Amino acid sequence: MTTTGINHLSIGATDLDASIRFYETVFGMTCIPTYNFGFRTQYMRCGSQQIHIFHLPDAVPKYQHFALNVDDFMAVYDRAKVLGILDRETFGNPVNELPDGSVQLYLRDPGGNLVEVDWPDITTLDRARLPELRRLADRFEQVGENLEATLYLDSKAVVA
Repeated sequence: MTTTGINHLSIGATDLDASIRFYETVFGMTCIPTYNFGFRTQYMRCGSQQIHIFHLPDAVPKYQHFALNVDDFMAVYDRAKVLGILDRETFGNPVNELPDGSVQLYLRDPGGNLVEVDWPDITTLDRARLPELRRLADRFEQVGENLEATLYLDSKAVVA
């Protein structure tokens, strides 16, 4: 038996309509047909996967998060800045350059869910437009397998 991929991710929302608007506006997701679970729920298309948003006011943990790939990192960053939703607290910095040259951005949705936005190559971004950008290696020592880690398994040879 082998896992073939992630089917969907479910998140909580204190205001379902605000969360739907957020994912439509910031990430361009669209609503898709949703089962009735006896409480307000909305499924959203996220590429070939889905995000399921449940109206569950007590379901948001602090560090649990999910990560999205986007086709325009700077557009998401700019929207997050305008909306004032960059998460500066949870992991200590909202925009990080990782040792493999990928970039991660942390923000909070209207329901309080932590969302990570990933980008594969720092060299394609304008550092001057990212004043919050910090190298993870400047904050925490990276040694051994830390230097082999990647968020993008398909872009790097994986040894089984």
